[in-house]
Amino acid sequence: MAAGSALFLALWLLLLPVGVGGAGPPPIQDGEFTFLLPAGRKQCFYQSAPANASLEAEYQVIGGAGLDVDFTLESPQGVLLVSESRKADGVHTVEPTEAGDYKLCFDNSFSTISEKLVFFELIFDSLQDDEEVEGWAEAVEPEEMLDVKMEDIKESIETMRTRLERSIQMLTLLRAFEARDRNLQEGNLERVNFWSAVNVAVLLLVAVLQVCTLKRFFQDKHPVPT
Repeated sequence: MAAGSALFLALWLLLLPVGVGGAGPPPIQDGEFTFLLPAGRKQCFYQSAPANASLEAEYQVIGGAGLDVDFTLESPQGVLLVSESRKADGVHTVEPTEAGDYKLCFDNSFSTISEKLVFFELIFDSLQDDEEVEGWAEAVEPEEMLDVKMEDIKESIETMRTRLERSIQMLTLLRAFEARDRNLQEGNLERVNFWSAVNVAVLLLVAVLQVCTLKRFFQDKHPVPT
C-alpha cells in the first residue's frame, strides 16, 4: 500500500506541469524577441495577459548608433503605463495585470540614419500558481502521505521553480549584453580600420609629395651653353 501511494504521488507530480484534467486555459508562456527597428520608424507589439498576474517587460538596445530608443507600454484599456525617451534599456513590472492585450511600442523616429537592434523579453508570473500546486495535495488522503510534510514539499518546489526562472532570465540578459558588446567591438574595429587606412593613404601621399619636391630642388633649369 505504501509503495502504491508513493508511485501515485510521483506520477501526479510529473503530470502536474502539463495540466491534468484539462481544467482552465493553458498558461501564457514567457517570450523574448530581437528585431531590427529601421531609422525613422515606430514598431508596436501586442501581448495577451491574464487577469491578476504579474507582467515584467524588459528591453535593451543591443545595436545601432547611440544605443537608444523611445519606449511606451499601454494597458488593454489604452492607459499609458510607461513612457521613456532615448533610453538604452529598461525593466518595468505591471502587477496585477488586466485581462487583454498590452501594447509595447519602440520608436526610432528621432533617428534619420541609424537603425537599431532591439531585444525585449516578457515574463509572466501567475498569482494563481499556489492554487494549482495545492491540487495534488487534495488528491492524496492524509494517511497516505508517508509522513511527508506537505508544506515543506510545496515550499521546496516553489523555491526551485523561482530559482530556475531567475536563472533563465539571467542567461537571457547575459546573451543580450554579449550581443551588445560584440556589436560595439565590431563597430570600433571598423572605425579603427577605416582611419588606419586613411592615415596610411595620407602618409603615402606626403611621401610622394616630398620626393617630387626634392627632385625639383636638384633640377637645373638654366640652359647649358655649347
